[in-house]
Amino acid sequence: MPASTRRRAGAALATVALTAAVAAVAGPAVAGAAVPAEPGPKTAFSFAVIGDTPYGASAVAEFPEHVAQLNADSSLDFVVHVGDIKNGSSECSDAYFEQVRADFDRFTHPLVYTPGDNEWTDCHRANNGAYSPLERLGKLREVFFDRPGTTLGATMPVRSQSELGLPENVAFTRNRVAFAAVNVPGSNNATQPWTGRGEAVPNQAQLDEVAHRTDAVIAEIRKTFAEARQRNDRTVAVFQQADMFDPTYAVPWSDISAFTPIVEALVEEARAFDGEVYLFDGDSHVYNVDRPLAAGSPWLTRYGVAGSAENLTRVTVDGSSNAKNYLRVSVAPNGAAGIGAPVLTWERVPFRG
Repeated sequence: MPASTRRRAGAALATVALTAAVAAVAGPAVAGAAVPAEPGPKTAFSFAVIGDTPYGASAVAEFPEHVAQLNADSSLDFVVHVGDIKNGSSECSDAYFEQVRADFDRFTHPLVYTPGDNEWTDCHRANNGAYSPLERLGKLREVFFDRPGTTLGATMPVRSQSELGLPENVAFTRNRVAFAAVNVPGSNNATQPWTGRGEAVPNQAQLDEVAHRTDAVIAEIRKTFAEARQRNDRTVAVFQQADMFDPTYAVPWSDISAFTPIVEALVEEARAFDGEVYLFDGDSHVYNVDRPLAAGSPWLTRYGVAGSAENLTRVTVDGSSNAKNYLRVSVAPNGAAGIGAPVLTWERVPFRG
């Protein structure tokens, strides 16, 4: 039996009972439909964020143990992986994708995964196999997003942009907190030339993909905020791979210019939202918390953005050689019990070993 067939069969057996339970309260997950209704009572809960892992052979070997530790954390309702499932100098092979998918299938919590640049944008590099990045993006969607409208790991319904060809862009809600995970990779939002394939400038197919994906990302961000305002949600949390405000080096404009429309949308939507907004990312590998779009931030000038968003907090998770922990984010109770408390708080939980 092919590996992909075994994978789908095992996932179906493992999740059929949970799928039925969720469907009873949330209804069917339909791509492009409204955000699925949240299951269960409105109590406090937690979720985990990881990213830029596993990097290299030793990390690949350790990753199943990290999954097991996350599974053992009963406080978690779900886990988010913000992209880069390999390092930037290893091959983007089908076999590697299948191996990581098998590890992802070990999750007993729902797993939301959004791609990073290392697993598609940068696959043109010779030491990555000199693949076509667009072909690798298609393969990622085939391997990791074969069930649009549901998560990896345990089944949780999500709204998907599969009707636009972007099943990886998803949204859902829980305890009056709106969540969206969108495909915004590093390498300047996938606009950097495919030099490993002998191309000195971006080609038209590449630019067309960037334009389509960016438009879809912005549409999802705006829809998530619109629905959050309509429901009177407490908080909006957006997840992506790219660090658009990287504090770890002197960032040239050629590394960030293509993020401008996304930054503009975040400023506009956050300013119009009466609550806290969080942007979780990876990419730069070093834990960081800041407010890059607050008044006076140099990033507003760099991007030429009008206005500011005082209520947006950016959180970067540890990755690469720093991926020794996961970020456990706790969500305050919805209702009287949560009044006066921050909606989101978090801690870095070390992985064992």
